[in-house]
Amino acid sequence: MGRVVVTGESAAHVAERTARASYGRLVALLAAPTGDLQLAEDTLAQAFEQALITWPRDGVPDNPEGWLLTVARNRQRDLWRSAAHRRNQPLETATDISADAVRQLDDLDPGRIPDRRLALLFVCAHPAIAAGVRTPLMLQAVLGFDSAQIARAFAVPAGAMSQRLVRAKRRIKDARIPFAVPGRQAMPERLPSVLEAVYACYALTFAERGEGTSPAGEARYLAVTTAKLLGDQPEAWALAALLTLASARATAPGDRYLPLQDQDPDEWDRRLIAEGEAYLRRAGRPGQAPGRFQLEAAIQAVHCDRARSGATDWDALCTLYTALVAIAPSLGSRVAHAAVIGRTRSPRTGLSLLAALPVERERFQPYHAVRGDLLARLGRHEDAVAAYTQASTLSTDPAVRAFLERRAKETSR
Repeated sequence: MGRVVVTGESAAHVAERTARASYGRLVALLAAPTGDLQLAEDTLAQAFEQALITWPRDGVPDNPEGWLLTVARNRQRDLWRSAAHRRNQPLETATDISADAVRQLDDLDPGRIPDRRLALLFVCAHPAIAAGVRTPLMLQAVLGFDSAQIARAFAVPAGAMSQRLVRAKRRIKDARIPFAVPGRQAMPERLPSVLEAVYACYALTFAERGEGTSPAGEARYLAVTTAKLLGDQPEAWALAALLTLASARATAPGDRYLPLQDQDPDEWDRRLIAEGEAYLRRAGRPGQAPGRFQLEAAIQAVHCDRARSGATDWDALCTLYTALVAIAPSLGSRVAHAAVIGRTRSPRTGLSLLAALPVERERFQPYHAVRGDLLARLGRHEDAVAAYTQASTLSTDPAVRAFLERRAKETSR
């Protein structure tokens, strides 16, 4: 295999880019013979470690993806031949990728699914996998998030999420659930889990928002691609609308976080607003009740309409959030509902809604941020400062953390 000699920094950059673009499909190829996701992830991680040692010294191979696949497969073969005495031996040196491996990489991208990551999301939405773990599994095995990040998204302890994923992978292995891309007729059944994973990917990476190759931009691309692939699925078009409209407002300058009410609508992307509204229209079905993503996209559309009207229709937001929590009472939707009710009706009512949330709220950063705002509106400044402080502690986004710390400082005056 030919190589291009590069610096260590460039080699690390190529490894990072390859991980982002190819991690999911490499895991799927490595897991295909046995269904052992954990072994696939472990051997691929070792291959990346070997790459970070070898590539800066010898140069990056012409086909980084194939190099990683070969190294990981060699390691798997070693483990299969002797599970004990060769477990800690060094990885074999990979010099080429077989024609069979190339064919498998190509075959993983069937013409009916234009993106390999999307194909793998449908693979991991297999109905034999427990519904509650499909989205976390997709986030880890295909989209590359670690269990701690996924745990924060679901407001559960990191250890509990890690164990949940381990059990799911064990079941996949034991039940020999096949890693096969479903036919078009089976995709609608698997669609809800795929949409949840794409939505979670966007939410987890919104701080890295933008078009192009940012994770949030890639999540939007996957949503739009899914909608176009299936053509007639309202919730797929609704998710495309939701992420496009949210992206249109993602214009916070530099490292400073700006809450929605402080953003200047003139800085929003009118092209993306028009595109998102077009997707939302395609999601509508006369006489059919809207689904969760249709309601969330409609909420985004109400916010984006401020770019035209100069005002926010809070009554419409109240109606939409009330409908949303009725059909999809997630922790996030209920906190957002409490925030809108607290602003439009009374802070006390909003606080009552927050108090009724399950105990998982304590690990959910937006809960504390909204509670701080409502307490401040009631003049309970000491309690508000405590809530803002707790919210800043839970935030993983430096810009959001700095904003919450400023809000706590301003409230304490």
